[in-house]
Amino acid sequence: MSRTKRMTLAISAGALALGAGLGVTGMASAATTPTPSSSASAQATPGTTDGQGMRGGHGKGGERGAAQAAELAAKLGVDEAKVTEALQAFREANKPTTPPAEGTKPDPATRDAALAKSLAESLGLEESKVTAALEELRTAAQADRAAALKTRLDTAVTDGTLTQAEADAVTKAIEKGVIGGGRGGH
Repeated sequence: MSRTKRMTLAISAGALALGAGLGVTGMASAATTPTPSSSASAQATPGTTDGQGMRGGHGKGGERGAAQAAELAAKLGVDEAKVTEALQAFREANKPTTPPAEGTKPDPATRDAALAKSLAESLGLEESKVTAALEELRTAAQADRAAALKTRLDTAVTDGTLTQAEADAVTKAIEKGVIGGGRGGH
């Protein structure tokens, strides 16, 4: 493979990994870092833990956070304002006092369980119902990201930026957790 193609592949893979990583990490921040707005925006997606949520984006949630709080409220059959308030309370109660040590990340499963438990208590619901709703939202968000990635890779192949083999390699690397947040197909 020529040096130019390797550089192109490396840059493309890096950009895709960054994009996928930001998309993947956003869900966690979203549920744990709601951004106040007129509609009370808070992110409520499963995998609201390091790297499995929808972090990123303007204001660490913004309109997307409000939409996700609304989706969670609809799935749980409760008022959106109550969900937003419960998410805000969880975020405040779990705000780290110091940055994580370099090379360490909070355990996503532990954080997911804590979020589900906190929301269940705050909303007066069964924890299993909250966990199921969060998982459904995470699955839907991951499917959306996978579809968007496929579209970007297909466009790159059509435009001649990548070969089909290179696009397939990027897809496989993301699915296996080699790049893009290390979450694989979770």
